[in-house]
Amino acid sequence: MRQQLVFPKHKVNIIYVPAIFYRQVLLHSFLLFSFLLIPIAANAVDITQQLHRPLNSSVGRQSRDEADSLLNIAEQQYASGYANKTIASCLRALELYHLIGDLKAQGLTYNLLAKAYIQLGSLKEAEDALRRGLAIARDTKDFQSQVFVLNNIGTFLLQEGEATAAGQTVEDALSIAHDVKNIEGEGLSLSNLGLVAARLRDYNKAIKLYENALLFRRQTGDTIGEANTLNNLGDAYLASRNYQDTIASYGEAMRLAKTNRDRTNELRAIDGLVTAHSAVGRYERAFDLLEQRLALAKELQNLREELKSFESYAQLYKQQGNYSTARNFYERAIILARTLEDSKQEVQLLDQLTKMLQKKG
Repeated sequence: MRQQLVFPKHKVNIIYVPAIFYRQVLLHSFLLFSFLLIPIAANAVDITQQLHRPLNSSVGRQSRDEADSLLNIAEQQYASGYANKTIASCLRALELYHLIGDLKAQGLTYNLLAKAYIQLGSLKEAEDALRRGLAIARDTKDFQSQVFVLNNIGTFLLQEGEATAAGQTVEDALSIAHDVKNIEGEGLSLSNLGLVAARLRDYNKAIKLYENALLFRRQTGDTIGEANTLNNLGDAYLASRNYQDTIASYGEAMRLAKTNRDRTNELRAIDGLVTAHSAVGRYERAFDLLEQRLALAKELQNLREELKSFESYAQLYKQQGNYSTARNFYERAIILARTLEDSKQEVQLLDQLTKMLQKKG
């Protein structure tokens, strides 16, 4: 959400809020997608086991094995930042799951497909995948999945700037979650309603919704959900210019995520802390956090997260007027964008670099 600004107590004239942070928060539906699999993968069982269903024909079994293998590969490709390859694997898996008539597996695949499309900024395709997943959940009367899919659609609509429609969609999800006594779904829905309030710049309401969401998430021991909501809370405090609570919320999210090896929320918390500390002139701390971020991205062997780290470094050095070092990091990010075959990201980075050099000249 572009409402991310800065926080109080220190008077600062120049505020560093990197573009990469805006995009991560705006497109942080991928954080919510992790919850979409919870109804099926609550015990973190191997995905092949999750999808296994006995078939009568050897052809059917062969198709299932191939489809399950493709979906496993797609998960790995997505985790490594290869969105285009993820899409290709998902589409082939979908063909096979359609062939054998496995609706639950199709729902899982559509959800992953939507994540990959969102990562590439292909929002029309992402919306189509989301709505197909919702149709499957309704056809199978899977109310628990409906809660999570509706939340993801609500997040998507929020990205598209349709806050009212997003709020209505998430309210529907909250109502279903309440009716079926799905505490986990209630926590997620309240957290997303906080996002809607924040988009409408009602930060006080957003903070209250996030705090309420935390109560539900802590009841279920949903540490990933708790860290996600803490990051949302940090966003709201940041937009409200409440420096102290901003750093406290992101810091708590980072500690919780690190303890649970929840790398997605850990990276997001680091990004928030980089923005917060930079805003009050604590550049040494910001660079220390970026060093941690880059090390984590390399540990995960996630080229896309490495790219984001390089871009954040570039933004921070540019903010300090160190254009030569900023240029070096932009160029490293551009190389990774080409490696990932992400032409849109490459063009954006080249544009940022060109504008910086023109300003320097």
